[in-house]
Amino acid sequence: QPPPDDADVSDLVWNDPIGGIYRKLIFNKAGTRLRGGILVGDANDYSKLHKLAVQGGELPENPAMLLAPTSARGDVEEEELSDDPNTQICSCNDVTRGDIADTIKSLGVDGASLAEVKTCSKAGTGCGGCEPDVKMILKQELEKMGGSLSNHLCEHFAYSRPELMALVRTDADPTSVDSFEKILHKHGHGDGCEICKPTIGSILASTYNGIILDDGRDALQDTNDRSLANMQRGGTYSVVPRVPGGEITPEQLIQMGETAKKYNLYSKITGAQRIDFFGASKYQLPDIWEELGSVGLESGHAYGKALRTVKSCVGSTWCRFGVQDSVGFAIRVENRYKGVRSPHKTKSAVSGCVRECAEAQGKDFGMIATENGYNLYVGGNGGVNPVHAQLLATDIDEDTVLKYLDRYLMYYILTADRLERTAPWQAKLPSGKNGGGPIEHLKEVIIEDSLGICGELDSRMQYLVDTYHDEWAEVVNDPARRAKFKQFVNTDEVQTREEMIEFIDQRGQVRPTNWVPDGQPQTNWKPDTTDVFSRSEKSWVSVGKTSDFAPNVGSAILYGDSQLAVFNNAQRGEWYCTQNMCPHKQAFVLSQGIIGGTADGIAKVACPLHKKQFDLADGKQLDGDLSLITFAVKIEGDEVMVELPAQIEVDAILGTKGLRVGSSCSELDISGTDLEKEILNGVRNTTSTVV
Repeated sequence: QPPPDDADVSDLVWNDPIGGIYRKLIFNKAGTRLRGGILVGDANDYSKLHKLAVQGGELPENPAMLLAPTSARGDVEEEELSDDPNTQICSCNDVTRGDIADTIKSLGVDGASLAEVKTCSKAGTGCGGCEPDVKMILKQELEKMGGSLSNHLCEHFAYSRPELMALVRTDADPTSVDSFEKILHKHGHGDGCEICKPTIGSILASTYNGIILDDGRDALQDTNDRSLANMQRGGTYSVVPRVPGGEITPEQLIQMGETAKKYNLYSKITGAQRIDFFGASKYQLPDIWEELGSVGLESGHAYGKALRTVKSCVGSTWCRFGVQDSVGFAIRVENRYKGVRSPHKTKSAVSGCVRECAEAQGKDFGMIATENGYNLYVGGNGGVNPVHAQLLATDIDEDTVLKYLDRYLMYYILTADRLERTAPWQAKLPSGKNGGGPIEHLKEVIIEDSLGICGELDSRMQYLVDTYHDEWAEVVNDPARRAKFKQFVNTDEVQTREEMIEFIDQRGQVRPTNWVPDGQPQTNWKPDTTDVFSRSEKSWVSVGKTSDFAPNVGSAILYGDSQLAVFNNAQRGEWYCTQNMCPHKQAFVLSQGIIGGTADGIAKVACPLHKKQFDLADGKQLDGDLSLITFAVKIEGDEVMVELPAQIEVDAILGTKGLRVGSSCSELDISGTDLEKEILNGVRNTTSTVV
């Protein structure tokens, strides 16, 4: 906003203490330019107003029309993506809106599917956070071209996620839709893929709440859920214990420190009031969690599309301004909804007074204490497109907050699209009967039971609460589940993280070295020839029993110094073997990828890091020009046999030592070393002029 001594200002104020809305817009005296403002309680038009204030733009003839909150205008405006072609959409790959639009035009109406647009433009192929924006741009551009965007989940299901959820939850025979195979047989076709498998896995978890690693459900889980941990750069994992409300005991802190020191884990306190530990190998995870569990620490579900945290300030427990016990209530809320799977992650917060230290209005659901209870806000969002939460109810007690939240969250779970956060889902809901926008609709559904579904919403949420299980405790205490974390199925030998990627020192801790940009050495690896072992003498090598290889997933084996991935595609009755290293970033992770099939029947695996897809039969990348080395597999009795050259030959091409990712020269810290002195002396003695 303008500085205090600026005379060219004219303020307009909207103050609604009953609705908890305050808005102040600052114009120039001529009313031709918006110079700043403050929005509290209803900020749905924040992006629009911010753009007007920063970039300028034509104002309405009567600027006061901008002052009223969107909920008071009879509608709620859905935030629009900028139509500026230079707007960056994908920060991972530096893709602009214009790049995406050009890709769509070149593909044409018939060829521009979301998958093709992502493949050709590279947008959405990094962290995936921009995929909703890419999908929105695709929808808009197709409409300009006279086409439309299909809502089909993928090529295997001609339904959207909400439609599939409805089919599952309303089926008269729940036992006929309690697995991926049954749902695929009843409502889809083909083998499934990296899109529909995690979606169905989420639907099953939100409906039946079974352990996600049991009964073949591990084959449905995406990268992180399958390992109950977030895969990081280089193929290591992070460990994130739950710290409800941010409250932690000295004993728990001590155990965290001892465990982090024992396994040499990089430690960092997060913005969500908990501690992350980075750099664990998958085979170490059960041991790490056994130690953490000994002091009552549970899974924080940082890996899942589920409740992450309920942040809190200290509230009336310590703060002189607090009016309610925000810590106690945050713990109660977090313990109620922990482990509840949803279309996307959810975050929450509880503030002990109107000073809002916990930032509750920027969360999917948040509570702000009042003298009489809590004000409940829903549909907030941080991240790329921040959205201010909207006020659902005022001055309600804790039990009423939970009742409304049960209904809100379950309504979201049942009706949201795949990977859709609460904010965009909420913005797409119909308006209330009196024209109050989606928030009015939510009040009618959740408080007034206008759809007559509150009973179902209540019972479904209570079932999830009653069937909660700490997923890591279930693994630690069960040898069969624990065995899923073994590094290689054919040996107890391990390859450490340092053998696969260099770890460097940073401020007294270690982290994996930086990946270099694509196209440089140690990226986009390719063998010297397409069939590098074509002249090698091969023999059939037993790599384990069929029972060692879980169905419909990949498993890593060790052959000499080389990591290979064996895929038991039980759905097809087929077996495959490839290198375990993804050639894109030389990370040994392919055995953790989701296997599936294309529309034309090609069996494939999606790399868990960046979802690059490879044909399991010939190793060719389906969405690029990379390739894998493949090996023939046969089953003799209960023995899994792979046709392999001699170990020394395989190690020469695929040996971990030779493929280890190391530091580039730009990363080497030579400060204070003899090398630095030598370089500086050389510069001082040169006759060249440094400009």
